[in-house]
Amino acid sequence: MYKDWANTTDELTKLMQSFGKGHPEVAKGFAQLSKAAEKDGALSAKDKELMALSIGVAIRCEGCIAFHAKAAAEYGATRAEVLETIGVCLYMGGGPAFVYGAQALEAFDAFAEDR
Repeated sequence: MYKDWANTTDELTKLMQSFGKGHPEVAKGFAQLSKAAEKDGALSAKDKELMALSIGVAIRCEGCIAFHAKAAAEYGATRAEVLETIGVCLYMGGGPAFVYGAQALEAFDAFAEDR
């Protein structure tokens, strides 16, 4: 296994609790935001955790991946759902790179014409 994900969540939880002792107002505010954002509404908590997992992948945050993979499993996400979520991450990671790459080529061409 590449990483001990359970240990990652345990160790990060300790670090975050340590921060919370030093700056309790911010930690409490973040915890309230997290609870409000993840509860069932028009979207299920499971779907929200899959979204959070995909954002963790997109921004390359291993801690986010650990916490949201754990929560997705706890909310009953299936391996197939996680695979499709990751598929969208790959698509979106590739799509924006294609769009920005085309813009970069256009920018280069604009500057190269001036020579």
